[in-house]
Amino acid sequence: MSEAPDLTEDEALAAEHALGVLNARERADAEQRMARDPAFAADVEAWRGRLAPMLDSVEPVTAPAGLWPRIERLLPANDNGQILSRLRFWRNAAVGGFALAAASLAAVVVQVNQPPVTVDRPVPVAPQGQLLSASMVSQEGRAQPLFVASYDPDRKALIVTSLLPEQSDRDKVHELWLIAGQDNPKSLGLVESGKAKVIALPTEVMQKMSEGAALAVSVEPPGGSKNPDGPSGPVIGVGKLSRL
Repeated sequence: MSEAPDLTEDEALAAEHALGVLNARERADAEQRMARDPAFAADVEAWRGRLAPMLDSVEPVTAPAGLWPRIERLLPANDNGQILSRLRFWRNAAVGGFALAAASLAAVVVQVNQPPVTVDRPVPVAPQGQLLSASMVSQEGRAQPLFVASYDPDRKALIVTSLLPEQSDRDKVHELWLIAGQDNPKSLGLVESGKAKVIALPTEVMQKMSEGAALAVSVEPPGGSKNPDGPSGPVIGVGKLSRL
């Protein structure tokens, strides 16, 4: 069986940045890299273009009353004590800064006289294969999206995002399944609550990723289902793949 190669670390980082699942520090590092690495920036933009249709399946949620005032109170800009401390720091640092600026002036002149460097930004390639998406909704009570997935055949990858609160699975895990035709459900791996995951797909699985095939999520013991033919625990979410 020939398998598609796993996504590289850079490709996975670009996809995670496009999804918006990085923490503040990781996001800042990624933005800095985009500024100096045109190829990485183009990769992020390509993922954003592919993932944008997923937003149409997410219902808007009204922010709770009082949320914005709480956020404002947490911002450093509203801490007058910190502002005054910073002002005193920069006032004292300015004296030493004059000397540093004078010493750096010659280096600046040298840099200005250097010929400009032209950076060619790669143009993102338009997707060739058919993009598919699925919203896996709860099977009990009111239908509610629990997971969303987007399949990109050009990238040979499936991006799955859990809409559940982080660590809500505790001593259980969520396992993702592909249900196509009369075949037994095929495990695509585990998905953590409240997180996104990029799954590189082997060729045999990609051939079954078509409109009308279904994705399902089951609750399993740590390590996943012990049943070789499918889920061993309850299925909590199911959704069919459809064209974006």
